[in-house]
Amino acid sequence: MVGRAHPTSAMKDIIERQRMFFAGGETKSLAFRIEMLKTLRQAILSHEADIFAALEQDLNKSRVDAYSSEIGSCLAEISYVLKHLKQWVKPQRVRSSWLFPLSRARILSEPLGLSLILAPWNYPFRLAIAPVIAAMAAGNCVVLKPSELSSHTEALLAKLIAQHFPEHYISVVCGGADCAQDLLQQRFDYIFYTGGPKVGQLVMKAAAAHTTPVTLELGGKSPCIVDENCDISRTAKRIAWGKFLNAGQTCVAPDYLLVHQKVKAKLIEEIYNWIIAFYGERPLDSPDYARIINEQHFERLSALLSDGKLVYGGKTEREALYISPTLMEDVPAEAPLMQEEIFGPILPILEFEDLSQAIELINQRPKPLALYIFSSDRQTQQRIIAQTSSGGVCVNDTIIHLSVSSLPFGGVGASGFGRYHGKAGFETFSNTKSVLYQTTLFDIPQRFPPARPSDLKLLRRLLK
Repeated sequence: MVGRAHPTSAMKDIIERQRMFFAGGETKSLAFRIEMLKTLRQAILSHEADIFAALEQDLNKSRVDAYSSEIGSCLAEISYVLKHLKQWVKPQRVRSSWLFPLSRARILSEPLGLSLILAPWNYPFRLAIAPVIAAMAAGNCVVLKPSELSSHTEALLAKLIAQHFPEHYISVVCGGADCAQDLLQQRFDYIFYTGGPKVGQLVMKAAAAHTTPVTLELGGKSPCIVDENCDISRTAKRIAWGKFLNAGQTCVAPDYLLVHQKVKAKLIEEIYNWIIAFYGERPLDSPDYARIINEQHFERLSALLSDGKLVYGGKTEREALYISPTLMEDVPAEAPLMQEEIFGPILPILEFEDLSQAIELINQRPKPLALYIFSSDRQTQQRIIAQTSSGGVCVNDTIIHLSVSSLPFGGVGASGFGRYHGKAGFETFSNTKSVLYQTTLFDIPQRFPPARPSDLKLLRRLLK
């Protein structure tokens, strides 16, 4: 671990030692990768109580929430990778060109080398460890920079990694923005960033100096369309869960609702009922309701409460960093609430009369990380999917598509680029190297000079 007081020279030293270790080839071994993934799994299990405590201190996460959305999801991802890794690392046979008889073509997945992972604060354990799992599976060394805003989880990650892995293989670097900037000045073989678009642009700019490939997981305003043809109570239940999970501080939380005018009033009533069912009359007292990460974000979110008509909630407690689950109507399109990702427990509710209005509004905005559709009509589902663009789509639920390891996860356009989870993560941290094995038994004469008049005629026929 590199602590806060360590100078840039310490980072350079660790990076150089990782580069030397990677050059030795040990990380490329399938047996090594499997052993290290199993070590990580055991490390998570042995530090479970510490992880619970850190997440409670940083975000007031309950144990059930912390396990389902952070610890358990990482353990499930490790199990999935261990089950499939042997198959993923096998050279892939592909058909060679018939222009070169008896040649053989293969695609090899080789590790890129040194990976820098910059993790966010909202799911500070999961969104740090999940890309680490992918990088390990692909055979890379890792420098992990957790968010300093979730300071207890940051310290926990540093402790966990240092106790179970040599720093010439995986190292955790702690610190603030200056630390991240120093890291970005170093040369890595891959950079994986999860966070906001402004910092994402800085990451991409820094990576360009070394021509380093990047993945940017950026979020955005994920819309949720509610058609008149749906189970309103179940729809409201799943929206309330997805929106107010982690107090709305989820990159794929429903950011705003687009609801058919026929069912809008009923949906609002049902969402309100489910909020009460989940968190009680005073969510401030609920052990299942999280807190805003810090005062800066609390102030930002509090200012958004004046952007429309308050339907429900809107209560705040500065000392507790608490903002209640909030529903809002009549929000102007130009208001900050509709212009920037909310990343908090405030849900604007807009209505539409015709589905084309909802689709048009979505397409006028930057492409979101997720799109949610609630409708029992297959044609409506397919129309929305076909006529919009988003990183992912979840039909008749929210957020749960992230838990399917076989589904690649990532953004498009302003919501980022690059994919991970399952095989997609393995591929992200791998170089797919093309290899052609040519026969030494013979050559096709027409390939070599001097050219003959008949050669062009033959080439036209072969390459048609």
